[in-house]
Formats: sequence, structure tokens, C-alpha cells
Amino acid sequence: MSHSEKFVPLDQYRRYEPEEMMARARDFYAEMRRRRTVRDFSDEPVPQEVIENCILTAGTAPNGANMQPWHFVVISDPALKRRIREAAEEEERAFYSGRAPEDWLEVLAPLGTNAEKPFLETAPYLIVVFAQSYGLDEAGRKVKHYYVQESVGIATGLLITAVHHAGLVSLTHTPSPMSFLNEICARPKQERPFLILVVGYPAENVEVPDISKKSLEEIATFL
Repeated sequence: MSHSEKFVPLDQYRRYEPEEMMARARDFYAEMRRRRTVRDFSDEPVPQEVIENCILTAGTAPNGANMQPWHFVVISDPALKRRIREAAEEEERAFYSGRAPEDWLEVLAPLGTNAEKPFLETAPYLIVVFAQSYGLDEAGRKVKHYYVQESVGIATGLLITAVHHAGLVSLTHTPSPMSFLNEICARPKQERPFLILVVGYPAENVEVPDISKKSLEEIATFL
């Protein structure tokens, strides 16, 4: 069997005994159960190196043909955050005042969301995740990307996990449409905004909705 790419040994894999494996799985589940989305952020600064390593973690995600069809724009500049807030709130006002169907608004109501998005300015970082439909080779020719949505979704999940593991909180924000982000972030047309991840410390005495997650029996089937 021949391969066009060089293969190397899987020398960093670690195998654990069943007891340790189960303990690690339980501990990681307990760690991730503590993760909560928040909408009230502190403006306390966060070292950029923390964000850099979280993004590097996202970049380890499995993806279609290893095309790595993502780009992360990290925004801390107050003026840019202000522009994003203004543009996002314009879309959100249209959403809440008529664009959104009533059943969607009913589902959102218990979470206390509305058209005002102060967190887009308060939080120290906004990470805008872009999905690339194609890349460009050294000659400037288009290189199609595959499984873009799936790949970027997995990378974003790892990013959220890394942010939590570092001791920060986050919020996924998806104003619709999000095309204004291409202009503000100076990204090319082949990149589509996937979401904005708001990152920082939680505000003092912040509260979160009293919600629960589905049980294992509700989310999984073992055959």
C-alpha cells in the first residue's frame, strides 16, 4: 500500500488501564459539567497567551482531508468591539421585533436574552470563528475544502472546552446575518462567519439560568 504523504509512528498515544481510564472519563465529565455559558462578563484583562493556546487547541481538531478550513480572529480593540456590538444589535433588534418566529422567541424567553448585547464590549476578547469554503495554493488557485461545517464545529467545541479548562467562561453568539463580520475583521469572501465566541472572566455575582442536561438514556443508544 502506497501513500502520497509521509506517515510517522503514533508515538504520543497513551493507553491507560481500565480503572484509570474510567476515572479519567469521570473526572473530565465532572470538569465539563461545571462549564456554563454566561452573558455577564468582567472587563478584567486576560493574558493573550492563554487565548493563543486555546486557539492552538482548537487547531488540533480532526477535519476533512486535513484542510483545516478555519480562521480565528481575536479582537480586543475597544473600537472594533464597539463596531461589532453596534452591527450585531442592529440585526438582533430586527430578529426580536419581527424576524424571529414566535415559537423560537418562546424557547428563548426562559434564558433572558434580548437585543442588547453589552458583553460584546465588556468581555476582554471576542474570537470570531470563520469557516473557509476553499483555500488558495501558492499559485493562487482555489483548493476546495471538504466537510467544512463539521470540521469548524468540532474545532469550535475544542475551543470552548479549552477556554473552560483555562479557567475562563464563554458565550457563543450568532447574530443573523453575520456578513458584517467579514468587513470588520477584514476577511476574504471565501470565509463565512461561523460564530462569535465571547471570552473572559464572569462578572461578580453573575447568575445563570437554572437548566439541566438530558440523561444518558435520552442522548445515547447502545446497540
